[in-house]
Amino acid sequence: MRIIVRATAAQKEEWQQKPLAEAVNIQFIDAENSKMTGTDADAFFDLALDETNPVFIGTTKPVFANAVICTLSELPENYIRINAWNGFLKRGLMEVAASETNKPIAENVMNELGWKYVLVPDIPGMIAARTISMIINEAYYTLGDEVSTKEAIDIAMKLGTNYPFGPFEWSEKIGLWHIYMLLKKMNQIENRYTIAPLLQQQALQTITNKQ
Repeated sequence: MRIIVRATAAQKEEWQQKPLAEAVNIQFIDAENSKMTGTDADAFFDLALDETNPVFIGTTKPVFANAVICTLSELPENYIRINAWNGFLKRGLMEVAASETNKPIAENVMNELGWKYVLVPDIPGMIAARTISMIINEAYYTLGDEVSTKEAIDIAMKLGTNYPFGPFEWSEKIGLWHIYMLLKKMNQIENRYTIAPLLQQQALQTITNKQ
């Protein structure tokens, strides 16, 4: 099986930390490639997807997209959602959301790769990202109430729950803007996902600083 993977340097590094079946041929392309047409492969992985602008166009082959926030209804029919946020791709279990038509295709590609996976509901955030985003949001409520510092909250969560990262370490690794956008999407469905004011302020500030 030949697979083309569009990825940032960090995503490529995480991919290469995962075990891979010998029969799979992987070709990486740079995330700066914004349109790919006429490329020959059995499957494509777009880890650098911005969730609004699909890159692999004009192909009927399966495209596994790092689409954590948007759902399948917002993507082309041959797209399959995965969670490839920073820190998630190298995990031992891959979250996959696919249409009924594409589920057998997704299972076949994952089995060819030799990766463990779980089929999850086609909802914003899937499971892990949704859960961690809520933890980060609560941490920002705590910080905003001046209960403790970022460093102390991170230490408490790592020691108390055995998490690999504290909530603020997670937000830095993932990117606070991604957390903000996921919470914003979920808050449109349920008000229990109301964004902590401090998280919103700092997320919007990150965009201002880039401009």
